[in-house]
Amino acid sequence: MKSVVFYAYPPEPDGQSLQGHSLMRGLAENGEDVIPCDPEKNFQKQWVYEAYKPDVTIGIGFWGDTPRMIIEPLKYGIQPVPWFNADGWVANYHDILNKLPLIVTTSNWVKSTYIRDGIKEDIIEVMPIGFDPKIFYPMPKNDPMVFKIREMLGVKKDEKMLLTIGGDVTSKGAQEMFRALAKIVEKFPNWKYVCKVWESYSARDHGKEEHKLIEELGLDPKRIIFLKGKFSPEFMSYLLNACDIYAAPSRLEGFGMIQLEAQACGKPVISIDVGGPKDTIVHGKTGYLVDVEHEVKLEREWVNRHMGFKKKMLIEFPRPKTFAYRANTDQLADYTLKLFKDDKLRETIGIAAAEHAFKNFHYKDIAKRMAELIKRKLNINQTVISSVLTRQKYPSKKPS
Repeated sequence: MKSVVFYAYPPEPDGQSLQGHSLMRGLAENGEDVIPCDPEKNFQKQWVYEAYKPDVTIGIGFWGDTPRMIIEPLKYGIQPVPWFNADGWVANYHDILNKLPLIVTTSNWVKSTYIRDGIKEDIIEVMPIGFDPKIFYPMPKNDPMVFKIREMLGVKKDEKMLLTIGGDVTSKGAQEMFRALAKIVEKFPNWKYVCKVWESYSARDHGKEEHKLIEELGLDPKRIIFLKGKFSPEFMSYLLNACDIYAAPSRLEGFGMIQLEAQACGKPVISIDVGGPKDTIVHGKTGYLVDVEHEVKLEREWVNRHMGFKKKMLIEFPRPKTFAYRANTDQLADYTLKLFKDDKLRETIGIAAAEHAFKNFHYKDIAKRMAELIKRKLNINQTVISSVLTRQKYPSKKPS
């Protein structure tokens, strides 16, 4: 089976790019005939279609990428297989999507979202994202590289470091964590909360809300550290290893790659019992999943030209759609306090988390399962031999 994986290539340190890169590397290392390609329409992409002539294209994205991930390959007589996440709802391209023999989603929650919005259930299969255990693995706290991060962040030896990572941390549940910390600050005052964000409009806009909430809750702003920047996967591994607890009770999470990588680094994860985290975190064993306190539902929403519509207009929903969740802050407070106080519990959960991640989400295993799924669903029975192009141009190596 000859395949192309469409993602931002060369890889960027963002979720979708790393999702695609781990799949491509896994396929190549497993002996599959595969090459990567940036999804933007350009000369290289046309060359891939006309010279390489793949059997399938595997596109990383969401329903809004249908024109370049699905319609375009079909024009060249190539079967597209989208590996979709979700952004709350499926607004367009239902007829095109329902004609596909296979759609892959990153979690059972993403699958349920597509089904809810009119995509046929029998064409959707779930495949989680894999991680690289050569990059994400448990390191000792006294490792000088790990220790230096804590020192640079101002985390003292007797303090517990809580960490949340996101493009913006509000979407990852940081505001809910602020409320939880306010409930327990008198019971356990020795903590620092690191919120790592990208430099973006979303982070700046939500940052205003976050600083206002910190003041309203009476939290010491010196205990909450905002870390900005675009970091490599290798550095992110050190950052994850520097924390004691990873927290991300996300408001909308199609998979939760950082949550998986945190577990791989031997960290207990506190998240929410909905969305992607339900597929990656074992409650009480590798972390804790708190209940949904309430859902944010919308009865109407604007659509635009970039979503495949001819003009901007307001769409009414026959039934309100859930667009976001809010985690139960009492439970967040209880689990955070429990993990803050109990060093042995954090260690036990961390060991189980690392074992769970390695056993179930190794990128090479995920790539093998993906190849087997595509061949079975598309009835592809070709002998799989690595191409010279794959071996020479895209050898096995860590993402740079």
